[in-house]
Amino acid sequence: MLTDYRRVIGNPSRLYWILGFGVFACASFTWSAVPELSLRGGLQYLSTIVCALIASRLISIRTMLSGLSIGVAVVLVYSLLFGEFSYDPLDGKYSFVGAFGSKNQLGLYASLGAYTGLVSFFIMRSSIISRVWSAFSCAFALFCLSASQSATSAITLVVAIAAVLVGMFLRRFAPRHRTVFFLVLIPLAMVALLICASTGLVDILLGMFGKDMTLTGRTYLWQRGFEIAQENPILGEGFQSFWVQGFSRAEILWNQFYIPSRTGFHFHNTYIETMVELGYVGLFLLSVIVIVLLAGQLKRLLAAGSCREDVVMLGFTTLFISRSFVEIDFLNQYTIGSFLVYYAAGLIARPMLSGRAKKTGSYAMSLRPV
Repeated sequence: MLTDYRRVIGNPSRLYWILGFGVFACASFTWSAVPELSLRGGLQYLSTIVCALIASRLISIRTMLSGLSIGVAVVLVYSLLFGEFSYDPLDGKYSFVGAFGSKNQLGLYASLGAYTGLVSFFIMRSSIISRVWSAFSCAFALFCLSASQSATSAITLVVAIAAVLVGMFLRRFAPRHRTVFFLVLIPLAMVALLICASTGLVDILLGMFGKDMTLTGRTYLWQRGFEIAQENPILGEGFQSFWVQGFSRAEILWNQFYIPSRTGFHFHNTYIETMVELGYVGLFLLSVIVIVLLAGQLKRLLAAGSCREDVVMLGFTTLFISRSFVEIDFLNQYTIGSFLVYYAAGLIARPMLSGRAKKTGSYAMSLRPV
């Protein structure tokens, strides 16, 4: 970074929409109730973004998939060996939480392992040994996902796989026809969602996972988060300065949701959490990242130079965006969600390579300043 920043992160003018949120999180210490936490958390979060941007230029998607599958397998094995079951007083069930203390965090890693194994086996061209490993790691991840009983992870995994199937279907046609098919699929998908909502299929689906329409209290949590956000609507409380022991509003919510440790809790919605911590300004900056990332992935998929890697990254993007409405996977420093989201954003920020260039060197083809 210090000797040749263009070589490792590219042209900074292409990164303004990515770095804005991280810089604003750092600046929030100036009005935060706990400035030392906001500054420390903001700097760590910004360093996570920079690491992911560097990785997006140095590490190809194929290499990333290989590393991710191995890393997730190690995490899941560790969880099986040293993890435990935990009782959830809200839904009255015991769930396997692994080494995380949270079934949704275990479910996230399991869904990533299953997704990585599936796309590596069916989408990416690889050797027989790699395919055998992909099949084994996928089966193992699905077993862990079933043990965690995480409805969020199971449903969003299905959504991500559906996005991959649509992407592979669109790639079978010429670029000018892809846009037409895509524009036809969008209203069909909306009609299907309306039918599911009106016929009670959503209730049936939630019932399969032991959930109701309140999502085990999340709708109340969202309401409280929105109400708290209105107290400081423009700039918020400060990055990571709400869930602090001794603060009355946080203590009340910890007590209501049976969190005796008084740590590791959140509003279970990325956008409400952002509104509370960074106000409408932070929400706007984060929304820019999400919208540009999704639009960029679709643009690459529909373009003439699209390749299999574009389909894989569309699935990752769909997975985390769909999870963002019930989790906060990419709002914390040094987490797998933050790394993968900003890794994908770094790929979008780079100029699109030709199809032939992607085949010969993927996204990390060269390190020329662009």
